[in-house]
Amino acid sequence: MQSTLVMTVIGPDRPGLVESVATIVAQHGGNWLESRMSRLGGRFAGILRVRIPADALAAMTAALSGLSARGLSVTMQPDESEGAATQAELRQLEIIGHDRPGIVQQITSALARHGVNVEELETECVSAAMSGEMLFKARATVLVPNATNLIALKSELEKIAADLIVEVALLKLA
Repeated sequence: MQSTLVMTVIGPDRPGLVESVATIVAQHGGNWLESRMSRLGGRFAGILRVRIPADALAAMTAALSGLSARGLSVTMQPDESEGAATQAELRQLEIIGHDRPGIVQQITSALARHGVNVEELETECVSAAMSGEMLFKARATVLVPNATNLIALKSELEKIAADLIVEVALLKLA
């Protein structure tokens, strides 16, 4: 019997953090399935999904808890997506415009009202080439249920874009 887990890992960034987690997973017969990891504000932050033999779960959990002595916090949750089928389409959402508070909140609120799930989100603030003003950029992969009224969703996103003076594009993925 196998268990699939979603884990978050956060701690002070330094060499060897990913290796220490990978070693513990491998030592307990686990398989590293997928992950997203990044350095943000001097901290290491990651999310990963692993499959582990059910009888090794308690030992792996104890070993991962031991990483707290090195400043690394690891949390685990069961993967509840296994076998879940959805009637939805993946789309890409792109946003660019002058940075200001509330952009992410307004866009994600509109998506939530239409039942759209944010699968992945990357954001950054960069200096504009000509003016030096701060630009906000976001790229998200979203799961749009087939029952969603795309015309209404696009209309709401366009209204928010006009209010915030940003560009918003909802693109169909190939």
